[in-house]
Parts: sequence; C-alpha cells; structure tokens
Amino acid sequence: MARTVSDGGPELPPEVLQRAAATFGLLASTMRLHIVWLLAQGEADVGTLAERTGATLQTVSQHLAKLKLAGLVRSRREGRHHVYLVADPNLVTIVHQMVGQSGAHQPGPERAHGAGA
Repeated sequence: MARTVSDGGPELPPEVLQRAAATFGLLASTMRLHIVWLLAQGEADVGTLAERTGATLQTVSQHLAKLKLAGLVRSRREGRHHVYLVADPNLVTIVHQMVGQSGAHQPGPERAHGAGA
C-alpha cells in the first residue's frame, strides 16, 4: 500500500525527485531552455538553432549534447545534417507552462526599458 502525505497525495520516492530535479536543473540554463522552447515548435538542425538563439554552433552543439544525454531531446539524420526534436511531448507542455507563466508576469515594454533584459 502506498504511503500518503497529510493531503492524501502519494509520496514520491527519492529517485523520482532526483530525476525531476536533474531535469529542472538542465532547464535552468537560459540557453538550454531556449533550445527546448524552439524545438517544442518544431524540429531543427544545429545551424538553425544557433541562428535563432544567437549562439555559436559549438555552444548550441554542447547544450544539445547535454540535453540528448539526459534524454530530453533526440536526433535523427537527414542527409548530412542531424535534426533535433524534443524526445517527450510532456516536456513541451511543461516548458510551455513555465515560459507562459513567466511571460504573463513580465513587465510591459514601457517598464522593461533599461532593465537589462
């Protein structure tokens, strides 16, 4: 029988919490979050991601390697290029919720001026 906390929800095993924390830790990087956000909108190769993020090919490749190692993105070969996509549709939902909530609390352009965004 599963143990529950006082509100009636199930307790989470430490391993589950550790995996979730590791995933959120990877997404705590602005660049990796940006890459996942872009991939949530559709598949892309490294060059496209570098152009859209404003980062170098090497930087994007390094971040993609970490995301791929963690199982958050996967790739497939298309000719001479590797095309990347989000490995789990649930991650897309989480990222949309995180970014959407953050965007909803963002100050308007008149208040953001000079804020170092």
